[in-house]
Amino acid sequence: MRNTTVLISGASIAGPALAYWLHRYRFAVTVVERAPALRPGGQAIDFKGRTHRTVLERMNIVYDIEQRRTGTTDTVFVDERGARLALMSGEFTGGDVEILRGDLSEIIYRRTADHCEYLFGDSITALTETEAGVHVEFEHAPARTFDLVFGADGIHSRVRRLAFGPERDFVKHLGYYYAVAGASPWNGKTTGPRERVVAHGHNAPGRLAISGGPKAQQMYMFAAPELDYARDDSAAQRRILAETFDGVGWEVPRMLAELGEFEDFYMDSISQVEMPDGYTKGRVALVGDSGYGNTLGGFGTGLAVVGAYVIAGELALADGDHTVAFARYDEMMKRYAKIAGNSNAGRFLAPKTPRGIKMRNWFLESRMFALMTKYGDNAANDIDLQDYPALVGAR
Repeated sequence: MRNTTVLISGASIAGPALAYWLHRYRFAVTVVERAPALRPGGQAIDFKGRTHRTVLERMNIVYDIEQRRTGTTDTVFVDERGARLALMSGEFTGGDVEILRGDLSEIIYRRTADHCEYLFGDSITALTETEAGVHVEFEHAPARTFDLVFGADGIHSRVRRLAFGPERDFVKHLGYYYAVAGASPWNGKTTGPRERVVAHGHNAPGRLAISGGPKAQQMYMFAAPELDYARDDSAAQRRILAETFDGVGWEVPRMLAELGEFEDFYMDSISQVEMPDGYTKGRVALVGDSGYGNTLGGFGTGLAVVGAYVIAGELALADGDHTVAFARYDEMMKRYAKIAGNSNAGRFLAPKTPRGIKMRNWFLESRMFALMTKYGDNAANDIDLQDYPALVGAR
């Protein structure tokens, strides 16, 4: 088989999922991750429909996910006095099964750690494609050459920047930012499936604050043009939140006062990745949010896991011939990943006008909302999923 040594950048979800399948098909896998270790906790992520479940079943991780799943979370939108205005059901926001990102990452990592090489606390600094493969330079580790390189490193992908071009050419700002503070209180305490819970959210024009639930103890969303701040400057980001939500009622003053108490805090833009020429270039391919991300769009984790399954399976069927496998991957995922481009979570959850907020609340209580939920479920299954393990095993 050709192209047996592979490097994956990113150890969140897409990276370990890809590592699992590539190792299963007898590739030699190295994963590099900028963080010093797996990131625990994090937001809740979800899977929906038969396609997602089929891939999880073929990875043999459904039981583990069920044991660490979060509860179904309904979000009640309230006015300044706390009176109910509308309900966003947990079935819409949480799919069929919801789990903390860190928990899922750990589950998949444990399936790969004994078979794949993980380089934590390091990152790629340069990629040079040669006749022999891809020469990779690292921030700390010695340079090495791999047959193939995969970017599974999120919307702000370094692999995409090095191999395809600057971020501004592929990432579209959708006019909003979001922030989460305080890991879920369930993190590290999950002993089985949780019950249905309720989070509460309050809107002001162009702003939303949510308190409670498994996403995080606090969540914020606000409309803004692209902001100039350092992505690793947590203090500056907290100041932006405090200024943006100053004067908003309900429990927001209490939330802002508590904001400094949370060590874990994350803020980023709501953005969409657009790759018109496909997700592959030469010996480099993008998987997950780096290729088809849409922040908080509701399909990111499912797309990442399905994408990893597809590209690994196509490589195995092609006996490692990346020219054949990458073309098939581009063709299949280009169609399937369209589901990530049909939404702007910011515009829906934090309308910019009082009338927009009122209309959103009306929509949540209408039959149309149920139809939109059904459309999302259908879109999540809109792919002809091959049984790659059986096909490869039969060769």
